[in-house]
Amino acid sequence: MDFLELAHRRYSVLEYEDRPVEQDKIDKIMEAGLSAPTACNYQPQKILIIDDDEGRQKLNRVVPNKDSAPVAFLICYNKQECWIRPADGKASGDIDASIVATHMMLEATDLGLGSIWVMNWNPEKMKTEFELGDEIEPTALLIAGYKSEKAAPRQGHMTRKSKEDVLL
Repeated sequence: MDFLELAHRRYSVLEYEDRPVEQDKIDKIMEAGLSAPTACNYQPQKILIIDDDEGRQKLNRVVPNKDSAPVAFLICYNKQECWIRPADGKASGDIDASIVATHMMLEATDLGLGSIWVMNWNPEKMKTEFELGDEIEPTALLIAGYKSEKAAPRQGHMTRKSKEDVLL
């Protein structure tokens, strides 16, 4: 499939079928994350796969109503492994993790899965619930699975600003 077709086809899925995602698809989604570029190729990303009942219960304590997520990927980064921009000390971790999550999200779409990038959660609760060390910073939560028959893009999803509206 053409990349732009893939990018246009992807939307945030809120409803999933009650069936697991096969391990080979989870592996391909992970491979997409591993192929993502990171600043100076430092690869500070750390990824937690949540695909069992215990993990889903923990996830539900941080992000309510996600206990039925077919599979979730918590994309984090190690704060001690980031490239640091010399001019201002900005660390690349959030950017690196976001690029990784985007690659994973688009691979899920290419595999025929739906996904949603969930941002509404408390990072400290996530760190506590999944026992992440102080050096690990959770950045993105990607949920993926087979779309239910009721799944559809949210109203306004296909609305895009024009090139003129975004160019500086």
